[in-house]
Amino acid sequence: MFPVFKAQLRKDKRNPVTIILFIVASIAATLIFGNSTIESNTEVAIFSSGPSAKEIENKWENLLNKNESSTFVITEEDKAREDVIEGRRDVAIHVMENDYRLVTSSYMPQILLVEQQVQEVFRKEAQLVAAAGNENTDELRSDIEEYMEDPPLQVQTQTLNEADVSKHDMGIQLLFGFTLFIVMFTIGFKVNGITADKVNGIWNRMILSSVSKTSMYSGHLCYSFCIGFFQTLIVFLIFKYVMGYDLGNFSMILVIVAVYIVSMVSVAMLFTGILRTPEQFNMVFSSVIPIIPIISGVYMPPGTISNVFLQFIADLFPLTHAMDAVLHVAIHDAGWSDITLPLVIMLLIGVVSMGVGINMVERRK
Repeated sequence: MFPVFKAQLRKDKRNPVTIILFIVASIAATLIFGNSTIESNTEVAIFSSGPSAKEIENKWENLLNKNESSTFVITEEDKAREDVIEGRRDVAIHVMENDYRLVTSSYMPQILLVEQQVQEVFRKEAQLVAAAGNENTDELRSDIEEYMEDPPLQVQTQTLNEADVSKHDMGIQLLFGFTLFIVMFTIGFKVNGITADKVNGIWNRMILSSVSKTSMYSGHLCYSFCIGFFQTLIVFLIFKYVMGYDLGNFSMILVIVAVYIVSMVSVAMLFTGILRTPEQFNMVFSSVIPIIPIISGVYMPPGTISNVFLQFIADLFPLTHAMDAVLHVAIHDAGWSDITLPLVIMLLIGVVSMGVGINMVERRK
């Protein structure tokens, strides 16, 4: 095992550019997309049309801006539509007396959040108008706001240990998501070395030596695990101690990452068993893997992916379960009992994938 391990290590010592690029890509992707996604205040353009446009705009601007998560700014209609068409804004709101319309050229998750905020304001205003009847809604609104300052029934949400419920942090989610996603390529390309050795004839020459097949497989797979874990560890250490990110219980995070990498090495071994040449592996693996974070909801707020079929496909890969575990530890301070199920599922995926993959490689003529 150790001669094979050392041989793979010498290859990366002579040409470490790939590993360095993957580490840089993990950090850069989190900083670029994370900072643009976790902005706490989003500016949204609103506009109206018709003879009473100004009054309608002023009315809804005051009501919509009571929500602190977004800032709604009155904008000229032509300017708002042009900004959406040219991509300077994701969404604009066409407000009317009792209704609204979204102006957007895409359907990103943040657009859904803005729509939910606007819909909530319009729904409450419709209820207020219906309750007021012929009376002045402003007076009724002020009475309700005064009454709600000290309501008779108050609800407070806490966790089981009486702590405040933590808010979801998309920055932390993207940090883990990009890091675990990019390390999949590192692992896959290293495991693909088995197929490359077979095609080049190195595998057969090693069989004739004193090195056993078990040692040959172990050397490749152990090195793939070590290089993947090393890459992930470097990225997490940089974010934790250099950039000041709070990753929660770091030892638990590393255990989850270790189990995830073991499972991912097994999945890469399954691809190696299915595909016959290194070129086929590089083409298929590089095409399939980028789809997994999308259908797993790694780049989106929780609950965005609701399609049962997509969720089933995502559950077949260890990324979904690893993200579930690390987010519970980093954001919700989960204990070992809370992450046992994701760890067991990842190990199960690893055992099945490794067994099937090696069996297919050995049966190949």
